[in-house]
Formats: sequence, structure tokens, C-alpha cells
Amino acid sequence: MAEEQKIKKVRKLKGKSIVLLIVLAIIAAGVLSGFYIVDETEQAVITRFGKYVDTVNSGVHLKLPFGIEKNYNVPVTSLLSKQYGFRTVKSGRSNEYRNNITEESTMLTGDLNLINVEWAIHYQIVDPKNWLFSVQERESTIDDVSRSVINTLIGDRAILDVIGKARTPIREEAIKMMNENFDRLQLGIKVTDVQLQNIVAPDVVQEAFEDVNKAIQDKDRYINEGKEAYNTEIPKAQGESDRQIQIAEGYAAERINRAKGDVAKFNAVYDEYRRSPKVTRERIYLETMEEIFGANVKPELIDSELKNILPIKDLNGGKN
Repeated sequence: MAEEQKIKKVRKLKGKSIVLLIVLAIIAAGVLSGFYIVDETEQAVITRFGKYVDTVNSGVHLKLPFGIEKNYNVPVTSLLSKQYGFRTVKSGRSNEYRNNITEESTMLTGDLNLINVEWAIHYQIVDPKNWLFSVQERESTIDDVSRSVINTLIGDRAILDVIGKARTPIREEAIKMMNENFDRLQLGIKVTDVQLQNIVAPDVVQEAFEDVNKAIQDKDRYINEGKEAYNTEIPKAQGESDRQIQIAEGYAAERINRAKGDVAKFNAVYDEYRRSPKVTRERIYLETMEEIFGANVKPELIDSELKNILPIKDLNGGKN
């Protein structure tokens, strides 16, 4: 009887130990499931019985255990990307190779030409709640919107514009249109960049389009050379024009000043003449004679009784 009681006591102790272990395990599981960590690059969306409750930032947080509340960590600062018309595939540790997807990149331009367009989009998750719950097929929705926008923009332009000068406008409009579509769908993402990679004509017409590209490049080169010549010659011509204008202005100023001086001189003589006409007439007469018989006129003797000038003797001794 004593041995049976001992066995019963051992069984009871084992039963209590098992129950205690189970309780401790449940408590430990509850404690562990009640904590969660959110990385600095993430935000966590919290649900209670599957219903959205809150969005929390980085750090260590508490939640109701045993799956009553769940956390879904979403990378909100990471830059995500998707590629179209090609895939960059890693081979081995560091090697990468490019896999072209022709059926995805082939499009029809506005002037009914085929063209292969490869592009990539970069986006961030800006609303974790919408990203998780608003759209069921998130990845396929991004793909559909991206392809639709690029096809629309390519289809609105001629092939030469797509290959050449329209790359920047296509990029800017693509970012705008994609974000408008994603906002309308409440997908919770924002496109930060659209990178147009290779834009080439199909192989059957590639040689012809290379000739067209070369012609476009030659045209741009000739335009740049013309602009360079223009920028060289125009300043030179402008400088010569300014010099001639300055010469003309100087000559005009000189003539005006001389004319003003002559007018002032005449007015002074006229004033003197009005005060003493006889003296002024004699002075003018003598000044005039002095100009007539200057250094370049041979010396002559004047007979005061005659009215004419008589060349009687050469005073220079015949040296002139």
C-alpha cells in the first residue's frame, strides 16, 4: 500500500509539473508573441482580428499576443525597382547578364513604326496601409500601369522623336501619369524615376535607322559649328561697328566744336566791327593780305603810287 501511495504521489507531481510547464510555455509564447521590432527603414501596420488598427514607426513595440494582433513590416524608405523589356539576371557570385524580352519591349509609334523600348521604374511605398490592403494584385497592377503609360507615350510620337529629342519629355510625363494612376488606385506608392534604357528599331530596319541617327548627329554638329562661327564673328563685327561709331562721334564732336569756335570768332569780330567799323575793316584787310603774301609767296616790291603790285626784284637772290 505504501508503494502504491508513493506511485500516486509521483504521478500527481508529474501531472502538476506538466501542467506547470504547459502554463509556462503558454506564458512564454504570449510574451514572445507580444513583442515585435520595426527596423529604421520600415513602418509596421497593425491589425486586430484582421482589421486595421494603426501604423507605427521604428522601434520595439507591444501587441496583443496569440495572433490577436499582427504586425506587417513594410519597407518605406527603400527604393524599389522593376524592369521592362529586359531583366538583369545574376549568374554566380558577381556576374550579371542582360536578358532581353522582345515581346514586352516591342511597341508601335505614332507614325506606325515598330520600335523596341526598354525601361525601368523606381518607386517607394508611401502609404503602408494602402499598399497592403487596397489592391490585391499589387505587382501585376504596377506592371499593367507601367506598360500602359509607356505604350501611350510612345504611340503619341513619331519614331525619330522617340529615338532622339523626346526621351526627356517621355520620362517626365511617364512619372506624372504613373503617379496619377497609382493615386487613383490607392496603391500607396510613388514613382520617383523612370529610366529609359535602350530605344532601338527592330533588327530588320536597324541599319536604316542608324543612318538616320548619323544624319541627325551630323545636323546637330553643323548647327553647333554654325553657332560657334556666329558667336565668333558677331562680337568681332560688333566691335568694329562700335569703333566706327566712336570715330564718327569723335569727328562729329570735332566739327561741332570747330563750328562753334568759328561762330564765336565771327560774333567777336562782328561786335568789334559794330564798335569801330573802319578799324575792323583795315585789320581784316591787313590779315587778308598777310594770308595772301605768306611764306609760300615770293617777296615783291610794291610801288605805292601805282595801284598794281610790281614784281621788280627777287629779294632771295634767285635761290627760289
